[in-house]
Amino acid sequence: MNTRIYLSPPHMSGDEQKYLKEAFDTNWIAPLGPNLDGFEKQLGGFLNIGHVAALSSGTAALHLALILLDVKPGDEVLVSGFTFSATVNPIVYQGATPVLIDSEPSTWNMDPVLLEEAIQDRIRKSKKPKAIIVVDLYGMPAKLDEITAIAAKYDIPLIEDAAEALGSKFNGKKCGTFGLISILSFNGNKIITTSGGGAITSVNEEYIKKAKFLSTQARDNTPHYEHSQIGYNYRMSNIIAAIGRGQMEVIEDRIAARRRNNSIYREFFKNIPEIHFLTEPDKSYFSNFWLTTLFIDNPTEKFNRETIRLALETENIEARPLWKPMHLQPVFSKMPAYVNGVSEELFKKGICLPSGSNLSLQDLERVEKVIRKLFGNRD
Repeated sequence: MNTRIYLSPPHMSGDEQKYLKEAFDTNWIAPLGPNLDGFEKQLGGFLNIGHVAALSSGTAALHLALILLDVKPGDEVLVSGFTFSATVNPIVYQGATPVLIDSEPSTWNMDPVLLEEAIQDRIRKSKKPKAIIVVDLYGMPAKLDEITAIAAKYDIPLIEDAAEALGSKFNGKKCGTFGLISILSFNGNKIITTSGGGAITSVNEEYIKKAKFLSTQARDNTPHYEHSQIGYNYRMSNIIAAIGRGQMEVIEDRIAARRRNNSIYREFFKNIPEIHFLTEPDKSYFSNFWLTTLFIDNPTEKFNRETIRLALETENIEARPLWKPMHLQPVFSKMPAYVNGVSEELFKKGICLPSGSNLSLQDLERVEKVIRKLFGNRD
């Protein structure tokens, strides 16, 4: 059988081991240490933002963001509905209610028109939302100019979930810096990885100081263990951060490789009119194309996202459907939702192709061959 082609596998540079060895040689195996400090400094410099806390996961970062914004039981949080459940789960951790906002077709991200309609409707119902969480899906920036303007208009704090968008930009500004608080993920499938892990960023230094305090069990500054607040074991370890330091040294190469993959796929399938890609709407957008995603226009019984997925799997190639919208998930199906059908249509028709930065041209050609065969090998 052919070697397995994975959707988005980790891609090590080699220098990760250098930082790991330093940690072992100096016995910095504890949760904090110079690798953690160094990784946070690298992230802050890359994003051009002053304040970063590296954490155990992107989910932990979102949870702390909601705590920092004082989201409590009974509150409502407006959130992108076309996303992974980890975006929405922390709202429920806080006892708050997710209010799901559907996508618009150009970026597949939160629809600003629906967002404003939802805000006005919640206010009419005497429930002004406590926060907004906007996602930059698959590395594509949302309509961040419009969404930040709406958040400011109604004085609702904005959290940017840039878990998939490290290195993406909108109007030249890096994703992960648009929210009052923003978050990143370094899960094993992300554009860079620490195996697990995430980060929280803000221009507000006090938010990040508080995040670091809460993420280390909220231990007060006393010689004994004193706790005046509930804390969490959410801090990234010095060992994990060592991997991140090596990864950050090659971040630009990883972005270039993902964008190269995307360009090659577009060239492969440019003459198949049924295939459409998620595309940067204009020059304001720069996507890292973490995953190359496409959808099938006018699918048939023979040509649809599931026949493509299964044909690829037969050849030992991993692909997956686009995210199932949160309003269709059993756990969130009873939550308030403002929908327009866009995300449901994308879920029915869309698929993520192998996009790892370590894919060879031969790997990409294997993917092309399978899909072309399904479509009749058209030139």
